Amino acid sequence: MTQDASGGLPRTDLTAGPGVDRTGSTIGGGHAPRSVMVSIGALLLGMLLAALDQTIVSTALPTIVSDLGGLEHLSWVVTAYLLASTAATPLWGKLGDQYGRKKLFQIAIVIFLISSALCGMAQNMPQLIGFRALQGVGGGGLMVLSMAIVGDIVPPRDRGRYQGLFGAVFGATSVLGPLLGGLFTEHLSWRWVFYINLPIGVVALAVIATTLHIPVRSAKHTIDYLGTFLIASVATCLVLVASLGGTTWDWGSAQIIGLALLGVVLAVVFVQVERRAAEPVLPLKLFRIRTFTLSAVISFVVGFAMFGAMTYLPTFLQVVQGVSPTMSGVHMLPMVIGLLLSSTASGQIVSRTGRWKVFPIVGTGVTALGLLLLHQLDENSSTGEMSAYFFVFGLGLGLVMQVLVLIVQNAVSYEDLGVATSGATFFRSIGASFGVAIFGTIFASRLGDKLTDALAGRSLPPGVDVNALQSDPRGISQLPPVARGPVLHAFASSITDVFLYAAPVALVAFVLSWFLREDKLRGSVTAPDGTETLASNPVQRSSRDEVARALSVLGTREGRREIYEKITERAGYDLLPASSWLLLRMKRYGWAEPSALAEHSAVPLPVIIAASREVEGRRLATRVGLDLVLTDEGREVAARLSASREESLAELLGDWWGPDRPTDLAKLVEELNAELCGSDAERPHDGLAAGA
Repeated sequence: MTQDASGGLPRTDLTAGPGVDRTGSTIGGGHAPRSVMVSIGALLLGMLLAALDQTIVSTALPTIVSDLGGLEHLSWVVTAYLLASTAATPLWGKLGDQYGRKKLFQIAIVIFLISSALCGMAQNMPQLIGFRALQGVGGGGLMVLSMAIVGDIVPPRDRGRYQGLFGAVFGATSVLGPLLGGLFTEHLSWRWVFYINLPIGVVALAVIATTLHIPVRSAKHTIDYLGTFLIASVATCLVLVASLGGTTWDWGSAQIIGLALLGVVLAVVFVQVERRAAEPVLPLKLFRIRTFTLSAVISFVVGFAMFGAMTYLPTFLQVVQGVSPTMSGVHMLPMVIGLLLSSTASGQIVSRTGRWKVFPIVGTGVTALGLLLLHQLDENSSTGEMSAYFFVFGLGLGLVMQVLVLIVQNAVSYEDLGVATSGATFFRSIGASFGVAIFGTIFASRLGDKLTDALAGRSLPPGVDVNALQSDPRGISQLPPVARGPVLHAFASSITDVFLYAAPVALVAFVLSWFLREDKLRGSVTAPDGTETLASNPVQRSSRDEVARALSVLGTREGRREIYEKITERAGYDLLPASSWLLLRMKRYGWAEPSALAEHSAVPLPVIIAASREVEGRRLATRVGLDLVLTDEGREVAARLSASREESLAELLGDWWGPDRPTDLAKLVEELNAELCGSDAERPHDGLAAGA
């Protein structure tokens, strides 16, 4: 009987044994098939496009305003993208379920590329804002579908590894975005901030078309089109009130009052529609859960502060400090580093200790402190001072971002897990839209008054006045030295005033954080990946997807010696951990050849020999040529070990694993149990045979 090297089925029976694709790469062992890796690469490119466009534009905004004019509308270049992507995300997720994710993903790329080209060709600010909204529609599709497709082509056991790659992409874009935006703006043109998407998108589109093969799964959903339209309309009305009130129109004008009333009416209609919707885009019953409601408010504040600051800090650096676009990206790195460090550390601590309440409290407090520190900046601030304040601000955001998604997942029932997860990030995205808009309103209104005071009674060069400086800050260089200082101070104080106004909002979140109830974490709820914490888009995934992600992360982390010790003890045996591993392999594959296992796995030959001797000595396995096969008693022991592993997985689900547990959850546990027990991905530690 001839076997493949991993102890799978005979090559005479199949072209490749289980866990081996036709190229010879193991699936779920150590290496994925080449086609899967290529597809994952294309998905990463798609995700890169959507993630990069949230950060790359910020450092180019001052130059865009100087070229196209309309400083008072600067915030809408960011807001239009955020609003459109937020509204479109739930639709992309459910349409992908119904009509196939590959086709929808290709459509999303095409929309994104066309809108990117149009953004690059925009001749005025209204055109750019409109094209950015269209780009946001495509970006929302790239975000949600790339994550969903991973679930189609990668088994649950391996998803943790690949989702780590997506998290790394987000981390990289948060750093690279401001830098690339500055480089393109300074050395090419701000239009290349958008044109750069074209070659990347074309490559992703070609690779997806040729290599991605997704099994056809038609899941019928009742899509809440009306609810999606209404919630997007409510958000748009409120953001318009926030951004246009006091600048374009007076607060008491008919237009502002009309928009506010329209927003209230649409909100009332939305509530009525969601009560009757078969699959509501945002189930109202979630707001009866105190933890969800408080987390939604805190998420709103985090988005408000983070994106509001990220939009206006480059303007401060370039206009007030005279920093080049490229160097403004470098100057913002301390904020990003602080955010990444604290979010990673807090997630790890929560996963290990199960204690989380301290992080929202400390995080919102430090964020408020960071905003107050940013308010202290002016045209004379040193690089060291700015870097320190940026770092503190990022540190605060990172402490709270990881935990908010986690505690929402822990607070809801299984059937609401997916929509609650997307809901938590949905409110951060809405907060981001409001933050950018309100910061923009405060900045524009304060700047006009302060420039008027700064230039009063001064002789100015022809063509340079308050309106000209607001439209094109480059005019500052034409001012006489005696006027330049007051004008720079006007710009500096107008920008830093927005941080002062944002600080009380962060303090509200700080107070609310004290009212969060620290419920015990379910074992399956682990620190979310970067796609949930760094992205502004609410990634829509099913409850099953969320549990598969969390359990697979745990399974990967526990895929060492300890897991075999635990399941062996639970099953009531005193076997070596390596023996349990060997029995489970034989149960799954039917046999195993010790020498081949040692050659093609990370387990040393002496460890495997010790395990082989034990299972043979206890008559749990017998030799058939070079192969080990289970005896009747061995099959019984292996079944107990497998059941022990399934019980361990079920235990992690807490009260979700009740008598009325959903069928799909039971099937998921069975699927994960089959993959996690006796697979190459769970190789015992080198010391498996020791001490048992």
